[in-house]
Amino acid sequence: MSNAIPPEPPIDRAALRAKLIAARLALPDRHERAVELQSVLRVWLVSRKETAIGGYWPIKGEFDPLPALYRWAESADERRIGLPVVDRTEATLKFNVWFPGCPMEPDAYDIPKPKGTATFDPQLVLLPCIGYGPEGVRLGYGGGFYDRTVASLRPRPYTVGLSYSNGFLPMLRAGPDDLGLDALLTDDGVVWQR
Repeated sequence: MSNAIPPEPPIDRAALRAKLIAARLALPDRHERAVELQSVLRVWLVSRKETAIGGYWPIKGEFDPLPALYRWAESADERRIGLPVVDRTEATLKFNVWFPGCPMEPDAYDIPKPKGTATFDPQLVLLPCIGYGPEGVRLGYGGGFYDRTVASLRPRPYTVGLSYSNGFLPMLRAGPDDLGLDALLTDDGVVWQR
């Protein structure tokens, strides 16, 4: 008889994503958490030297980083904010310049994207997290767009996950193709940074 501990069954990431999105949408204090995370992000951005940041348009109850990014951009000249635009051929993202009031149109997934603005490579990328684990492990939507995009950019941009603190999954481990984050911010503050 063997005394070996059987391996844990693999996590059903699709079911976990659905559960976490439903929980995020049902948060009774999501607005208050968003206000806290806006403050955390604004303070964190103050010390950053990057001048080109890729953000995202929030969907499915995600935290909206755009107000903090706009405040960051207006505090100094030559700062650019970009939003992702899906490149279907490469299954990656490109970042197009965004500013409040810029023309928008739906992308391949019906998410608003800037219309007719310049493309640029961000020095820092903010990534939405459905959930997160220890040491910067991110659970995204599973398409791998951010992972492939960041891996293709030279130099590699600094990556920052944004999530509400209820998305913490202590047993979450990175998969072989998962992007490791450089920092992770939640409504509780900076919870991970290399």
